[in-house]
Amino acid sequence: MRVTMIGAGYVGLVSGACFADFGHHVTCIDKDAKKIEALNRGEIPIFEPGLADLVAANVRQERLHFATDTVAIRESEAVFIAVGTPSRRGDGHADLTYVYDAVREIAPLLSSTAVVITKSTVPVGTGDEIERILRERRPDVEIQAVSNPEFLREGAAIQDFKHPDRIVVGSDNQTARAVLAEIYRPLYLNSPPIIYVTRRTAELIKYAANAFLATKITFINEVADLCEQVGADVNEVARGIGLDNRIGGKFLHAGPGFGGSCFPKDTSALLKTAQDFGVAMRIVETVAAVNDQRKRGMARKVVAALDGSVRGKTVAVLGLTFKPNTDDTRDSPAIPLITALQDLGATVRAYDPEGMEQAKPQLPAIHYSDSAYAAAEGAHAVVIATEWEQFRALDLTRLKRLMAQAVIVDLRNIYRTDEMKRAQFRYVGVGRAGVD
Repeated sequence: MRVTMIGAGYVGLVSGACFADFGHHVTCIDKDAKKIEALNRGEIPIFEPGLADLVAANVRQERLHFATDTVAIRESEAVFIAVGTPSRRGDGHADLTYVYDAVREIAPLLSSTAVVITKSTVPVGTGDEIERILRERRPDVEIQAVSNPEFLREGAAIQDFKHPDRIVVGSDNQTARAVLAEIYRPLYLNSPPIIYVTRRTAELIKYAANAFLATKITFINEVADLCEQVGADVNEVARGIGLDNRIGGKFLHAGPGFGGSCFPKDTSALLKTAQDFGVAMRIVETVAAVNDQRKRGMARKVVAALDGSVRGKTVAVLGLTFKPNTDDTRDSPAIPLITALQDLGATVRAYDPEGMEQAKPQLPAIHYSDSAYAAAEGAHAVVIATEWEQFRALDLTRLKRLMAQAVIVDLRNIYRTDEMKRAQFRYVGVGRAGVD
């Protein structure tokens, strides 16, 4: 099939490359000329494991193209909208400007049999407005508007796309459903895990899924706080409850709070939608509030580990991205942690394998190091903020020799306390006993 992807950002680029790998002919269109020029030179604007090779292979096979013009839309059977929907300033609603602008621009170019598919994360009712715009701009034909939300985890997006738990298709129209079924057919020989629902249901599924996962993270983080007070181990608690099939073990890793491009803005957008319809979502409200407070509150752990003050001391922060295997620092817990440490008088050094360039506009007044060991040199404490594999087997003897004080604050619980005790570190984790 001939497919056009409007937007060559994270979702559009990953989705477009994967669709091309299925054998479809895909054109990714973006208004950012520099981004398109870079992609045509083989330069990938984001870090995602395996994406560069996937893009290169499909460009060589002439199944994947990048453009700023909209010529490809005229011959496309499916046009996906994968533009950004950031939180709107002032009220937290999803900003749908880019979505609606894209629909208005593509409407005159669509063939009479084309299907417009929303992959961007959008509030309930957005598809209705897209349909209204299409009917207004193209009264001569009945172009179908479909919701097909994405469920990609940064750092594992290609695996998630090619081996999905489910594919949600929001449309009552049988022709549109058939188009989506054909697009995703290469995933499975017999029956792809496609769920056909109404458009509004599909839009809500995406938000409900992210809000539920955010709730699991926040729940185990609060349990971790209780564990610290009662002398329990949150890792063991999480394992004990996660083995219950009704609960499951995923997203039960205690830490400094959730971040990234999805959970913070999607919980906010869901709350605003609920308010618009007069529905109270107290659990999600609490999740968002607790998470915001937690991120900056992690600085208190560092202060306590350094005997009550960080003023005049150097703290090395390892990890700036909100999770490993990405360069995304949006709403990363490391950002408010570092700003809080600076406000308390600390000098901060930082290292991240992929996210330092993205962090610099947000954190211009810290020292960026070339390695974890360079960051730790002369530091009074090392804080592990992101669980990159590079940080999971540090040479503790070398680290201790470099540091001014042997203090590690592990906000991701990637080390064992007995290991830290043998290495003679003061060690503070999350939701479990430390080492003095």
